[in-house]
Amino acid sequence: MNSETHSTTPPTSLVIASRESRLAMWQAEHVRCALHKLYSRCDVKILGMTTRGDQILDRTLSKVGGKGLFVKELEAAIADDRADLAVHSLKDVPMQLPKGFVLGAILEREDPCDSFVSQHFASLAELPAGSIVGTSSLRREAMIRMRYPQLDVRPLRGNLDTRLAKLDRGDYAAIILAEAGLKRLGMEARIRATLEPAESLPAAGQGALGIEIRADRPELAAWLAPLHDEKTAIAVGAERAVSRALGGSCEVPLAAFAQWNGDALHLRGIVSMPDGKRVLRAEESVSAPDLTAALKLGWRVSADLEAQGAMEIVGALTTMSHADGLNTAPNAAPDATPTGPAS
Repeated sequence: MNSETHSTTPPTSLVIASRESRLAMWQAEHVRCALHKLYSRCDVKILGMTTRGDQILDRTLSKVGGKGLFVKELEAAIADDRADLAVHSLKDVPMQLPKGFVLGAILEREDPCDSFVSQHFASLAELPAGSIVGTSSLRREAMIRMRYPQLDVRPLRGNLDTRLAKLDRGDYAAIILAEAGLKRLGMEARIRATLEPAESLPAAGQGALGIEIRADRPELAAWLAPLHDEKTAIAVGAERAVSRALGGSCEVPLAAFAQWNGDALHLRGIVSMPDGKRVLRAEESVSAPDLTAALKLGWRVSADLEAQGAMEIVGALTTMSHADGLNTAPNAAPDATPTGPAS
């Protein structure tokens, strides 16, 4: 946490907007407790909400509007003063925030890796050919297909508990989840293996929590300042710069992960086709970066990927996704509200 002095006039009440999944509520409660430690007389409440992303479970995110479906309702609550702030898994926050919104704080990162979860197998390498592996992420799908083309990778939607229930009843031989979510809910025992970045490069922002607020609330930004972790913010800033430059969305298997090695920040980026047959990679380091230098690092890595043909992949997949969306639109739910992406 940042040790800077916060505003001399402490808040008397704050409302946190949160999705209602167990993991999202844990995250909101984590921030609520941190704020209460800072401002013991402040009444901090959590406003639970259901979003459209939570309601649409029969299609992949890339075909129903992407991860923005998980935050729009929370932003609406902030905009009309029903809430002061929203807590998000940063990997689920769109690269471009709506006008008038900012990330007021980024908390210290939890483990950013993916995890292998299975009832009967210890690793992806142990799975017999034809085994069904579940994931909600095109990025994870591409990473698996790249290394294990003999496996049958299928979509997996729902919150963390729903996904684990599908595994436990035998729908999948294994599933891939974000390690951070399992650890936050005290479910480390479900992790059979950690997928290191060399095997499954994390998504931009994975493992970090971001607090979204209105840009016209400088006093709120000051109250949140002690929760901000600068090293995490610099690392995820570089990652999100890669994704932003390439138009990163759920439609494209894109990974970006920045890792501190002493005072140096090393950034890796990957763009691929979902079948894992075409994979573009780039990486670069910078010494002792501030946020501005980290953003420039992200732009250089994205430029390297573009030079290799990344925008051809992005364009092709975006066109395919839009065509699929038109084909499935008649069955889409009305303009309701979605709930957060699963881990």
